[in-house]
Amino acid sequence: MSYVQNTDRDRKEMLDYIGVSSFEELLKPVAKELRIKGRLKLGPPMSEAEVVGHCSGLARRNRPASEMVSFLGAGIYDRYIPATVRYVLSRSEFYTSYTPYQAEMSQGTLQAIYEYQTMITRLTAMDAANASMYDAATSLAESILMACTIKRTDRVLVPAALSKRVRKVLESYSAGKGITIESIPWKKNGTLDLEKAEKMLSDKAAAVVLAQPNYFGLLEQAHAVSALAHENGALLIALVDPVSLALVAPPGEYDADIAVGEGQSLGIPQSFGGPLLGFMATRKQYIRKCPGRLISSTVDADGKRGYVMTLQTREQHIRREKATSNICTNEGLCALSAAVYLSTIGDDGFMEVALQSAAKSHELYRLLSGVPGVTLPFGDDFFQEFVVRFSGPAEEFLSRAKKMGVLGGVSLEKDFPELGEGSILVAVTEKRTLEDLQLFRDIAAGKEVRK
Repeated sequence: MSYVQNTDRDRKEMLDYIGVSSFEELLKPVAKELRIKGRLKLGPPMSEAEVVGHCSGLARRNRPASEMVSFLGAGIYDRYIPATVRYVLSRSEFYTSYTPYQAEMSQGTLQAIYEYQTMITRLTAMDAANASMYDAATSLAESILMACTIKRTDRVLVPAALSKRVRKVLESYSAGKGITIESIPWKKNGTLDLEKAEKMLSDKAAAVVLAQPNYFGLLEQAHAVSALAHENGALLIALVDPVSLALVAPPGEYDADIAVGEGQSLGIPQSFGGPLLGFMATRKQYIRKCPGRLISSTVDADGKRGYVMTLQTREQHIRREKATSNICTNEGLCALSAAVYLSTIGDDGFMEVALQSAAKSHELYRLLSGVPGVTLPFGDDFFQEFVVRFSGPAEEFLSRAKKMGVLGGVSLEKDFPELGEGSILVAVTEKRTLEDLQLFRDIAAGKEVRK
């Protein structure tokens, strides 16, 4: 039975209305070799129970990341998510609400976003945070547009050691605005070459982007980079890992002007690489240049506390020429995930997540330091992620590890060929056990093991 009960007469009326003689005429733009001839070979009809059994069998052929030992990172991490997060998100008041246009009817949603913004400002030690950034890449791109507007110039310096995916987003954003993106090289130890950065700043730049930790997991000299940027009249944009801020100085402490990052680590599953959560915080004097929306607390005519959208800077709310950006599709559910996650684990729990990630990653670094054929090119001044170089191709190790139930890391040989074909980026979160670390060491050493 067809889902749409159109009669031959119905179909003829629709075709006549759009000015074609047959359905086949609608398919002319599709190449003939791409069209299916005859009927799909779907096999005989099945009952509901048979379909469920068939689909379950297909699903069992897949091996989800949740059943493997994951050392994947590069911006998206395998972290433990408390059950509270899913419970709160499953409430219909939150998951069915799209966006809080009508403040008097959206107090719960507005308060949730307000609490999220408050937590981001605490994490980053900045004055204010907005909402509705899609991910770290778009947050960084928006911050570059914001910096160029503030400084009235179109040149920005970013680390050469930056995710190529993020770099492509920056180039896409900047192309239409005529903004020049230039790369600051890294030194042999994997961190920014400040001498070259200083020379590059001799020409006027709107901003310098500091990744802390950087893409290789290494900790940069944040205060030195900040001083260098400000001495040359540029803003400092800090691209940070939120979990690292429990141990590493937050952007506000080294005088960053804008702080952005990826909030996936704050209670959002890895899924298939999304949805993600970009966050952005800034100094008070730059709030009106921020994209997205900003929720504030106020009191009503009766003196009762309430929440409102104080800044709405997209063209949907104001005249198009006045808009700072069009980025604003509601990220409220992901922001809520972060707020519930942070409130659930609390200050002590958040510190413990960071401490375990740092301690376990350094323990794996120690275990690998004595393995033949394995080199660690950048030293141990990192947070939770580091580069490992094998004597053979990276894909050989990753393929062998996968067969043993381990997602061994992210290959760097394509994006950073100068590191060598055997280079991978390895991340260690609080979920990894000592047994997991030893398993990784054994695979790296060429041992045949089973997980």
